[in-house]
Amino acid sequence: MCQLLGMNCNTPTDIVFSFTGFATRSQEHADGFGIAFFEGRGVRLFVDHQAAVRSPVADLVRRYPIRSTNVIAHIRKATQGPVGLENCHPFVRELWGRYWVFAHNGDLQGFEPRLHAAFRPVGDTDSERAFCWLMQELAKNHARVPSPQELTETLRELAAVPARHGTFNFMLSNGHALWAHCSTRLHYLVRQHPFSTARLQDEDMTVNFAEVTTPNDRVAVIVTEPLTADEPWIPFEPGQLRAFLDGAPLPV
Repeated sequence: MCQLLGMNCNTPTDIVFSFTGFATRSQEHADGFGIAFFEGRGVRLFVDHQAAVRSPVADLVRRYPIRSTNVIAHIRKATQGPVGLENCHPFVRELWGRYWVFAHNGDLQGFEPRLHAAFRPVGDTDSERAFCWLMQELAKNHARVPSPQELTETLRELAAVPARHGTFNFMLSNGHALWAHCSTRLHYLVRQHPFSTARLQDEDMTVNFAEVTTPNDRVAVIVTEPLTADEPWIPFEPGQLRAFLDGAPLPV
């Protein structure tokens, strides 16, 4: 299946270290990749139908350390829909005057919700279809953007519906907070003062975060499989949805 990577921070941070290790895994997940960075009210979105280890677009991301408070990345191993740009995650939609970014790992069988004109998939994936349905139902439940806590409760109820049709690991962000839902496997950690050194599992690369951060920085990283070999990754429980704000998980 696909793999997910998310980052939520209290100050704009680059994701080069984590993305470098994450992209290496596209040797086994070679059907495209994508990454979205929130900057203010805008979003930078890079997608390519090539594997991240071979893509010049991914090479640009590694060489250009874009700083953001919310990032979602995805490497694809196709289950539904052919290999093509229109089927590369993350997907982006607008709701309540904000951009929303979504990426999914899993396979939803028989999930064919009725969608109205405001939210329709462009590609052929179950993932984009589920995203459109989530946006449609959020719009029905709230007249304007709710607080992260309110939105977490709504998403927790909504996520259970597609999850009945298969594996529904996903990440969603509106540039303010980031939500992650686990059907099978997700892990997270929070990097904060006192910072230490971390070594990637998939690349010969080590960073001493104490040298590139301030004592006030806090960064939450969420990923399908742990990226580093020497940090305290915390597994999600199956069926769990968590919200991250300013680099920390909100209370469950």
